[in-house]
Amino acid sequence: MRRRTKAREFALQILYQIDITAENAEIAIDNFWQLSVEEDVDQEIKAFTTELVRGVAANLKAIDEYISRYATNWQLNRMAFVDRNILRMGCCEIVFRSDIPLKVAINEAVELAKKYSGIEAGKFVNGILDKVKLEKKA
Repeated sequence: MRRRTKAREFALQILYQIDITAENAEIAIDNFWQLSVEEDVDQEIKAFTTELVRGVAANLKAIDEYISRYATNWQLNRMAFVDRNILRMGCCEIVFRSDIPLKVAINEAVELAKKYSGIEAGKFVNGILDKVKLEKKA
């Protein structure tokens, strides 16, 4: 598995934890690495994971506004926790990270949704993030 793909999986786990517990992002990151079952996680993976989680936490309000605008007939608080956090991470990469190609951000989010939620979630995530991408390009 590629490093950034693994980092996105870790970030999803941390964001899920934050969403469930309303824990501070920095505390959640520290706790995650202290309790991680994978003891020898590459520093590059840790760094990218942390960047993603901090990026989502720092821009949560704006990210949620993007998602809400394009999630027609869906309220953010009614989405599955996993789907919501995959969308948040993907939206963060699209809107706030210029170092990640838009297509990569969307594809990675879709693959996470397929792996951790379901095939329909992949389509849902793709549809919303594609609209965010189109707005960013405009």
